[in-house]
Amino acid sequence: MEEDKDSSRGFRVTDRRRFTEDSEAQEGTHESEEAGAAAPEPEPAAAAAPGPDPGPAGGPSPDEPVSFSTFILGLSTQALLHLGDIESPVSGQVERDLGAARQVIDILGILQVKTKNNLEQAEERLLEAVLYDLRMRYVELVRGTSKEEA
Repeated sequence: MEEDKDSSRGFRVTDRRRFTEDSEAQEGTHESEEAGAAAPEPEPAAAAAPGPDPGPAGGPSPDEPVSFSTFILGLSTQALLHLGDIESPVSGQVERDLGAARQVIDILGILQVKTKNNLEQAEERLLEAVLYDLRMRYVELVRGTSKEEA
């Protein structure tokens, strides 16, 4: 009797691939449903994992889903805040914390290593450019600080 209940529920399969097996762009999504299938709608990604808070400089709205690119840009903004390139939204003053900046830059580096060969080309270029820029800014600040101390 329980088997009859389970077999009547069904499921829906959605093909979200951008390209066919022949490397041609797909025009739309293909859906195949079993008769009478009613799949529950998945929760939006934004509700499942909180993203960076929207900043005063026009960051993503809380209603937008978080993508890998917006996640990287959010971490980049945090690093810039710690490097003193952006004023704190809380205090309205520029605050520098090189230890925290290094930690965020290291996290971005870990993401680069762990996502190697799993990113789209644009995402990979964005992560590479953000990391290069942040690392250069960090090195300039560290070198400038050590010269001032001498």
